[in-house]
Amino acid sequence: MKKKLFKIIGILLSLITVMILLAWIILPTGPRERMEFEDPYRVERVSVKGFKHMASTGNPWTTRTAIDVLERGGNAFDAAVASLLVLNVTYGEAASFPGVSPLIIYHAGMNRVMSYCGAGTAPGKATIDLFRNDGHETVPVNDIRSQLIPASPDMIIELLKRYGTMSFNQLSAYAITIAREGFPVHHMMLNNLGLNLVERFGFNLLMPYNVKVYLDGQWWRPLHHKERFTRPDLAATLQSLADAEKLVLNQTGNRDAGLQAVRDYFYDGPIADTIVQFHREEGGLFTRDDLSGYHGYWEKPLTGTYRDYTIYTNRTWCQGAVTPMVLQILEGIDLKSMKHNSPQYMHTVLQAIELAMADREAYFGDPDYVDVPVDILLSKDFAIKRKQQMTPGKAFEKMPLPGPVATKKSAHTVQAAHRNYALADTSYIHDTSYICIVDGEGNAVSLTPSDFPKTPMVPGTGLTLGNRMTQFRLDPDHPAALVPGKRPRITPNASMVMQDGKFFMTFGTPGGDMQTQAQVQVFLNLVVWGMNIQDAIDEPRFRSLNFPGSFSPHPYEPGTIVLEQPLYGKHANAMEDMGYSVKEGERFDFYFSAVCAIMCDPETGMLTGGADEREESWAEGR
Repeated sequence: MKKKLFKIIGILLSLITVMILLAWIILPTGPRERMEFEDPYRVERVSVKGFKHMASTGNPWTTRTAIDVLERGGNAFDAAVASLLVLNVTYGEAASFPGVSPLIIYHAGMNRVMSYCGAGTAPGKATIDLFRNDGHETVPVNDIRSQLIPASPDMIIELLKRYGTMSFNQLSAYAITIAREGFPVHHMMLNNLGLNLVERFGFNLLMPYNVKVYLDGQWWRPLHHKERFTRPDLAATLQSLADAEKLVLNQTGNRDAGLQAVRDYFYDGPIADTIVQFHREEGGLFTRDDLSGYHGYWEKPLTGTYRDYTIYTNRTWCQGAVTPMVLQILEGIDLKSMKHNSPQYMHTVLQAIELAMADREAYFGDPDYVDVPVDILLSKDFAIKRKQQMTPGKAFEKMPLPGPVATKKSAHTVQAAHRNYALADTSYIHDTSYICIVDGEGNAVSLTPSDFPKTPMVPGTGLTLGNRMTQFRLDPDHPAALVPGKRPRITPNASMVMQDGKFFMTFGTPGGDMQTQAQVQVFLNLVVWGMNIQDAIDEPRFRSLNFPGSFSPHPYEPGTIVLEQPLYGKHANAMEDMGYSVKEGERFDFYFSAVCAIMCDPETGMLTGGADEREESWAEGR
């Protein structure tokens, strides 16, 4: 019987192989219509300057959209919405509509920094037992049940209602036009979607609508650089949202009512109906209550200081607080006495990163569900205690113990954070992009949108719901444990910096667990080493893997670091002598994140921007 079964399987596999080969031989595989495009991927940049306004974002279309909105009289908050929607079109496989969208803003008139929680929640049916009973140790990556309730439509409407000046119809027009008319395939799309023939065939079997969107339904044909790429379904969805607003505006003339109509159309109207019906048919978890009941919220940002700089970030539903925690550990250490990116310098910064990451693992979670001791974690006393755990000249063999905190759960969380994680190969999942904008009034935006099509997209809509639930843990004792209605501890985070109470910089990056590591290195390049913003971004980076990764299956490589060339060639041996396991990273690889930043000179008002050539990131100013 077994022999017969193996024979049938063998015949089926042979037939599939023959079908794939015939498709590759007979069907067209070349590029479609080409478009002119000077792709800035891995092209040398220079700092850009301006006195009027500036944008630095994940690609040129997004940046130029922001600049156009500002030139037409919109403010930074209007420009952020228009550019976000364009990014959702032109880089939708990494920063999708309607994914997560952590936000930090600076309102110049109020001289106030604010955070908005742009992270979705777990649906009501999502429980640890649900996945455990199916045999999963972590939330599965390619499963519709790993989709999180969408967040960015809520964030968009709340930002426009409170601080914007333009209508959704005006701002969405940019994205709708480019989605219909098309844009050239760029290198990051090829990096993300450059599947081989067999992978494309399997992708088509598992997620046929995703293939329709990203391969025009032709799984046998790969994407080609600079060919025209359109998103007609997403254009239609955005148009339906704009039409919902126009209908109300025509009836009432009330801007807030029109914006509310956009939100209602998504969360409590036809789009919600479509999403819920899809989940019902495909074994998903979403209900109408999940969507209609979803809300983000404004919150007081978390802060830490380094010298006379105050670093602002979102709260612990994301990893953003790692950045100020690392900088506070490093404060008082004479980094300038070390050669930049020398073994001693890298070791010192890496140890601070790994100490803060251990605390992230032990304590960070959705503050609505977890008592996170942020006042202690971001205190100077705590930073001093963590500094005392550093081991000069000697690497941590594994993730260090988190700093003990005097709370009821401290003993347990310390123990839980240092349990033996299963080792796994570290596979880099590229997702996320970034937007920062400063307008002529001095308002600033830091926005880190994300989510990618690793789960089935909603047919006919162009909507990617991502698999962000993979950043939950199926361990009830973990601070990021899955609970219905809870937010996972997501990696995307937004940052902003003030100096002596004045706006200094908005900056951020994609890159998963590398995000805060890259932000720390760029900040130090600016503040300690006195580099200009572009040089600070361009400098080679180093990355620690000495903690469990945020994405399922949460890979962990004890004592391991990755050095971007030429650091690997120069210093790998010295780092190994300290006890590190060292891996080589390619120069200007997006594995090391892609930072965008805008700085303001408080004396002259001059804006200076930079963008990372590790992706298509682009900065422009006027």
